[in-house]
Amino acid sequence: MAEAHSAVAFSFSITHEGWDINYDREVLDLVWQSGVRSWKKRLARFRTRLWGLFVKVLATWNKPGLYSFQGSLPRLPLPSVQDTMTRYLRSVRPLLDDSNYNRMERLAKEFQLGISTKLQRYLFLKSWWSTNYVSDWWEEYVYLRGRGALMVNSNFYGIDAIFMHPTKVQSARAASVVNLLLQFRRTVERQELEPILVQGLVPLCSWQYERIFNTVRAPGVETDKIIHYQDSNHIVVLYRGCYYKVIIYHNGRILRPCELQIQIEYILQQGAEKPQPGEEMLASLTAGDRTKWAQIRQTVFAKGVNRTSLHTVESAAFVLSLDEKPFEFDLAHPEKLDQFGRYLLHGNGHDRWFDKSFTVCVGSNGRIGFNAEHTWADAPVMAHVWENIVAEEATNKRYDENGNTTGIPEFEPPTPKRLTWDLNDKVALGAIDEAYIASQRLLEDVDLRILVHDAYGKGLMKTCRLSPDAFIQMALQLAYYRDAGKFSLTYEASMTRLFREGRTETVRPCTIESAAWVKAMLDKDVTVLERVRLLNEACERHQLGYQDAMCGKGIDRHLFCLYVVSKYLEIDSPFLQEVLSEPWRLSTSQTPHGQTSKMDLKKHPNCISAGGGFGPVADDGYGVSYIVAGEDLIFFHISSKKSCGTTSSERFAQEICRALADMKHLFEEYRSLQKKTTSSGTKSDKSEAK
Repeated sequence: MAEAHSAVAFSFSITHEGWDINYDREVLDLVWQSGVRSWKKRLARFRTRLWGLFVKVLATWNKPGLYSFQGSLPRLPLPSVQDTMTRYLRSVRPLLDDSNYNRMERLAKEFQLGISTKLQRYLFLKSWWSTNYVSDWWEEYVYLRGRGALMVNSNFYGIDAIFMHPTKVQSARAASVVNLLLQFRRTVERQELEPILVQGLVPLCSWQYERIFNTVRAPGVETDKIIHYQDSNHIVVLYRGCYYKVIIYHNGRILRPCELQIQIEYILQQGAEKPQPGEEMLASLTAGDRTKWAQIRQTVFAKGVNRTSLHTVESAAFVLSLDEKPFEFDLAHPEKLDQFGRYLLHGNGHDRWFDKSFTVCVGSNGRIGFNAEHTWADAPVMAHVWENIVAEEATNKRYDENGNTTGIPEFEPPTPKRLTWDLNDKVALGAIDEAYIASQRLLEDVDLRILVHDAYGKGLMKTCRLSPDAFIQMALQLAYYRDAGKFSLTYEASMTRLFREGRTETVRPCTIESAAWVKAMLDKDVTVLERVRLLNEACERHQLGYQDAMCGKGIDRHLFCLYVVSKYLEIDSPFLQEVLSEPWRLSTSQTPHGQTSKMDLKKHPNCISAGGGFGPVADDGYGVSYIVAGEDLIFFHISSKKSCGTTSSERFAQEICRALADMKHLFEEYRSLQKKTTSSGTKSDKSEAK
């Protein structure tokens, strides 16, 4: 979702000490290390699978496990430089005038006929030796080496199924969700989770599920690192600026919801407790500059109670935040849903542990959401986790008539333990205060609008015989052109999980065909038939681009890896430098649903989540996440920056509605013309018969 933010103006520096350096050997060593990491992963997974095989070989021999298809997945193919250049030049044609396009053509040709051969050779070696020639470099250079704030810039959020409200009791909803998450973790660990099959036949890569739980992004001075703990028997609960360790296993089993509710109610009853010095704003450190957080971590948190408590937080299965404010939704008051999204995206800047793989947020009225770190996995994985929670709560009775969890505790669960900190000194308090001020500046600049489009959904789109995703992307192109008065480089995330350790690729929805259609929509002299023809061509081109991206024939990941090699070889490429610095002023992503067989929208039409979103990618652009929530409903999560004088999330939401209305009207006119043509043809036939 938010990866485009890190991909903008991507750059990094590599320095060597001494004089006698064989740069080719440096790159070969880089490729070798990538392969070694891949083989180590394979060995670890093989051991896990071997253990699982002995446990359930007789019971589930004919039922595929989560990682059953990993060994059969193909490697991500390496496109030829020529094919990538052709696709790239075609993608930028609607964005450049003739002069700039000719210049870019010249740069591309110089690159293709020059250093690209050498760079491609190293990528060929990497694609052969490592599991995936993109994923480890993407994680390292786009995410872990990023020094900016995670909050807003990288982390994303997910929202509750807003048409459901199973209980208004905060402790009960929190306990139920925690229990469901722990059950999900167990299915992943035992490989009992069904692997996702496209159209029931083609498996998707499941490796990202390994790091959902017990995972943290630890800050480093130059680069962060992902730490995954093999197991964790606790979560950390954050309430009113105080941290609590909560044991989630007892007597050899996961605590039941009714037992977890006792623990959570105990914490809520401690509301009179005051945070220790520095504790309340502590999580601001995870929201801010990564280098500063790493430096303070190496000093203030290097020993004693601070080190112990920090380890408790970082090694937790996940973090649970009990918010003091309600998460509200009311169609008559859209600003309430906007605020709901803001609570999840950034909270108050210090009530989410942004380093953790995810933080579950529970409002005072029992509504829920999450804030997730982006490095360990992409949004569809977290969406799968969330969809499982929503489906379980919709299909099973988990609350009594008073809104409390069902069941009777078998024992008194372990009492939550308050974490202690020693932060009462100038260095610690100064760093926390600085991080808090920076977080407030960042979150106050966010302009978030969550649009509930209920005029129509995918039902009408399908009657137009168009892909819903292509239909929406064309609406976004029309809306953006009307809003900005020009076309812009557009980012849409697609997945490459058809391949081993695949993550994402970029689809570029602003095409020659989409630009032609948008201009036709604004030209009163263009006929309805011509507009429909151009829209069909634009959607077909979009679908082709999406299919190419999914099948390893994308543009941007290949260019990214060529750039990484060029930096290691210390070779300057004007072409790559310009391509990798192009801003994505419109960054989009579709939130998937239907990833679990438990979700039956016909029986439970209200149990679909409202999706989620991310912060603005460019200072003068928009971030747009959307979920096609049914036959008659679409949610758009639109973000921008208040400090930008040319953008407005509310204005863009109105333009999206206008574009979708115009597209509906276009097809109504088209069908009306078809009926008239058919009718006149019938009358003509009758006259000839007479």
